[in-house]
Amino acid sequence: MDYLTHNVSVNLKRIRKSKGMSLDVVSEQTGVSKSMLAQIEKGTANPSLGVLGKITSGLRIRFQELIQAPPLDSCLVHVQEMVPTKEVEGQYKVWTCFPYEDNQLVEIYRIEIEAGQSYISGGHGEKTREYISVLQGEITVEAEGVSHLVTAEDVLRFETDQIHTYRNDGKGKAVFSVTFLDYH
Repeated sequence: MDYLTHNVSVNLKRIRKSKGMSLDVVSEQTGVSKSMLAQIEKGTANPSLGVLGKITSGLRIRFQELIQAPPLDSCLVHVQEMVPTKEVEGQYKVWTCFPYEDNQLVEIYRIEIEAGQSYISGGHGEKTREYISVLQGEITVEAEGVSHLVTAEDVLRFETDQIHTYRNDGKGKAVFSVTFLDYH
């Protein structure tokens, strides 16, 4: 399940319950079938914009309320249940675990690079920093002509206003977490 589907799932259920409405009542108010609403709340359906429009109109809420990150004290992301944001088969996979949101200046990714492969990332604009923590294997990060070998014993920080490369020169898969910080 991607993060947007997750947000809609959690928010629809929370909003429905806060209004004291059953799925039957929401179905009547929105014109969306009870079974479709149940699937959306379980995160097993990927509703169209038309269906989301019916829901927001019937519940008298803004569209943003459905898609924004749910107000949670904690949020556990199961990466293996997510669809990668970017993927080149046999080379790398990138998952957006926590995207930039309205009032948050942090974005967190999980990246896996197969042995002997690399992933080139564009610059992320001025006043952005990247923090890398290796979970498995090791990677070489190249930025502005400087290379850093990063292992599970290290954490790397660098400015990300330029193109940079993550390279796995090891014999096994490298897995690492990337945190972007926007400090405007």
